[in-house]
Amino acid sequence: MPDFYSPPLDELQSELTHAEASQNLIRPVGAYALHGITVWNNQLLAIDALRGYLLQIDPATSNATILNARSTEAFIETTGIAIGEETLWMSRGHELLNCALNQLEPQLFATLPYPIDGIAVWGATLYATCQKAGYIFVLSRETGQQITKFPAPGIGIENITVWGDYLWLCDQTEQTVYCLDRATGDVLMSALTPFGSPTGIAALPGAEPEQGKLRVAYTFEEPYIRDDPNSENPHQLTFRDRTFIHTLQFYYSAAHNCTLSNRYLLEMSYVEEIAPLDALQLNQLEWRMALPATTDRQAVRHVEPVGLPFKLEQVNGQSVAVFKFDQLQPHESHIFGWKALIEVGGIKYQLTPRQVEKSPALAAEFRQRYLVDDDELAMDTPAIQAAAREAIGTETNLLRQVLRIRNYVYDRLSYGIRPRIDTPDVVLGRGIGSCGEYVGLLLALCRLNGIACRTVGRYKCPPHADRLGVLLEPDFNHVWIEFYVPGFGWLPMESNVDDIIDGGPYPTRFFMGLPWYHIEMSKEVSFERIQAADEAEVRLGDLAINHVRFKILKELALIAGDAET
Repeated sequence: MPDFYSPPLDELQSELTHAEASQNLIRPVGAYALHGITVWNNQLLAIDALRGYLLQIDPATSNATILNARSTEAFIETTGIAIGEETLWMSRGHELLNCALNQLEPQLFATLPYPIDGIAVWGATLYATCQKAGYIFVLSRETGQQITKFPAPGIGIENITVWGDYLWLCDQTEQTVYCLDRATGDVLMSALTPFGSPTGIAALPGAEPEQGKLRVAYTFEEPYIRDDPNSENPHQLTFRDRTFIHTLQFYYSAAHNCTLSNRYLLEMSYVEEIAPLDALQLNQLEWRMALPATTDRQAVRHVEPVGLPFKLEQVNGQSVAVFKFDQLQPHESHIFGWKALIEVGGIKYQLTPRQVEKSPALAAEFRQRYLVDDDELAMDTPAIQAAAREAIGTETNLLRQVLRIRNYVYDRLSYGIRPRIDTPDVVLGRGIGSCGEYVGLLLALCRLNGIACRTVGRYKCPPHADRLGVLLEPDFNHVWIEFYVPGFGWLPMESNVDDIIDGGPYPTRFFMGLPWYHIEMSKEVSFERIQAADEAEVRLGDLAINHVRFKILKELALIAGDAET
């Protein structure tokens, strides 16, 4: 067996590029808060809600021109724009407005009882999104009267565009783009966006529910360290506006019931630095580290050792790096681990409750392995057993049961870092938990209700897909769960990340979905484990310091036949 897996490096090096232009990022100078966007004469039109600028943007250069230089005040707080037959349509607060493209003097067209977030136009029909009402309103372009309405697919503020037979929506809270049937409002596909807080969307020609490309605007604030030379403390934490437009790529696989979105090539390294708290000697020490896994959304291109060689072993079909030390003496120092090139992308499974109504029963092997208390889950305590019953109520559908359990846990826990992981009964009583404690409670409640599930993880790349070639170091490790649907397979569900609104409603972006920056390690094996010949009990944290680094090398093409971006 080889020491490590290594395809020819010259094949990999030829692919790497660090040019920001390769990321399809459009950053117009002077823009602060881009919201509605639309395609017009091979250019982009975008509205800056903060300044009131109506910008004409060249996608190739990011150069922007203010079209309404003498009337920007009339466009402030506009959140959606659309163009139909040389007429510009706008949404601002409760108002729908329009004006000729050659005049840009908005006139009131209609007033709705709720604030309007986004606007789209197709033929004689207007489409307006409204988070407060929870609907997409379909209006007559001639009279402004409501024709019908569709339920909004997400819980956040949504912007909208239309192309052919489809409505396309982006949801700020859900971090998701939805494709809807324009006639019925049925959701045909959903895809996770690579950045958070999408605020505008424009369809590119050829976009279909099966695959395509969309322009998506993003607007948010980011923290940064400001240098103020006039202050006694010159380094100050503050916030600044970030806004840009990026190309969302997606591909829907009917065979796998999932949508893949933007993929990236990452370099990840996991390295241990032996730095024991106490002087000790260990004989015949075996140090095992799980390697990244290959999944529906992740592929391992290359793995190599760092510092010391390792032996590659397969355990339950998963890859593990094994380092061996004949003797580790007091105060002996080593740095060792692995480095990998990994392809990662967003994934959102499209399985519906109706599809699992007739799922086969859970196999005996799965019941014996994934319905038991194998990790101090307190499944035999009255508090957890009562919680398991209360969480699902009378629900019998597996997908709805899992979602009800997740929402039950979110209702009762708030996120907080803890020095140790307590059992679910203690966590439930305390009301505060880390991601690992959220996982423990989710596992206990699911397993008591006959739902097979397991812990997965282990790290998240800092989610800055616009920072190519920069070393990125996560502050914490992270775990989430997978639950099993007989006849379909394992589905991911985040632990605590969607618990963002006190009392709900909670987003479902990471229910049966993962963004590109989650890194999946080998499953069914311990992430890291040490064993010595003398069976000395040594905690990893007392023996070594781990160093985790990421580098985003490039964005990859997703749609077959396209060159890599």
